[in-house]
Amino acid sequence: MHDIESFFRPGTSVTIARAPGRLDVMGGIADYSGSLVLQRPIAEGTVAAVQRIDEPFLEITSIGRDPLTVPLRALMDYADARKLFSAPVQHWAAYVAGVFTVLTVERGVTFSNGARIVISSDVPEGKGVSSSAALETATMQAVTEEFGLSIPPYDMAILCQKAENLVAGAPCGVMDQMTCVFGEENALLALLCQPAELQAPVVIPGDITFWGLDSGERHTVGGADYASVRTGAFMGRRMLDWNDHLANISPEEFESEFVGRLPESISGAEFLCRYSHTADDVTRVDPQRIYKIRQPAAHPIYEHDRVNTFRRLLLEPSSEERRQSLGTLMYASHASYSACGLGSRGTDLLVQLVRAAGPAKGLYGARITGGGSGGTVAVVGSHDAYPAIHQVAGEYERATGHRPHIFAGSSPGVLNRTETN
Repeated sequence: MHDIESFFRPGTSVTIARAPGRLDVMGGIADYSGSLVLQRPIAEGTVAAVQRIDEPFLEITSIGRDPLTVPLRALMDYADARKLFSAPVQHWAAYVAGVFTVLTVERGVTFSNGARIVISSDVPEGKGVSSSAALETATMQAVTEEFGLSIPPYDMAILCQKAENLVAGAPCGVMDQMTCVFGEENALLALLCQPAELQAPVVIPGDITFWGLDSGERHTVGGADYASVRTGAFMGRRMLDWNDHLANISPEEFESEFVGRLPESISGAEFLCRYSHTADDVTRVDPQRIYKIRQPAAHPIYEHDRVNTFRRLLLEPSSEERRQSLGTLMYASHASYSACGLGSRGTDLLVQLVRAAGPAKGLYGARITGGGSGGTVAVVGSHDAYPAIHQVAGEYERATGHRPHIFAGSSPGVLNRTETN
């Protein structure tokens, strides 16, 4: 697709919306178990341009891709839409067209007109910085504006999550979409995922900065590792007969009352025979698999405690002790990911390089982000530690041949980025 202007019809308005990606500072995969999460919208973003047309189909393209034509009748229910985008070459479009499916199924919207949609993004794909959520939320905002639909922002985020879960087939929590919609520049979005309670944003103190370093190892929230860890957490919850979010168990209570009731692992077949199901509606237990149980169930319990402590520290006066404590919490979160089986060689190396640089160079902590198994590492450091971040990136390149993209800076969520031409 080389001539974007010719893709749109002249004399008809085009609605444009932009949404940022996000850096998972703390919380990550504990979101689906009710944890508090702290997320920073990044400077990189996705732009969706939507023009309404008379024909009953969508024409979708992204910069560098040929247009894809999708009939509206194929988007009327989740099963048909998911099947339509099952081929890898066109799976990316599920995150765009899925917006029409969720509006049809969940809101009863009847689309008699189609649309031409162009996507442009500088959010790197497969890096664990929510390129998919940025795509969904930018598209949702542009579509609702173009078609004159009144959807509250909170509901937009929930609907975008459903599109990712039920059309794209990725079992993500809702923190990504909430950040892409509600994120504020130079602040951390605070979300209590029970299921999605927005709390006061946490302004990033002037003495520290957060960066992201791309490991070059492709991350996917739809991958087997993420899905199996999520499934294991819900299996553990079922085995404990716990009807609340796992994050609402305190670490002390878990150690004194619950940990002994969970096996290290169990086969899917044995679990299904004894318990029949989990409470999760976006994953299923495979009888042929062996699932880790104890660590996936323990992770959100301890992570929720870490994130609450992290937020409290950010609100305290600046000090060297505070910076070191923030770093310690991030290192502990990284270790817990690894214990779940969600680490990777590249992300471990980046964390080691940050630790080696240490407070002497202004770097205090690092952790793998998002769904794990590759992707991006979040780093906390003093506000003037950018040279040390570049040094870490250079050392990583010399060791691996990959030069990490450095995520620095932030931008506002989609609510502040809509315009109609």
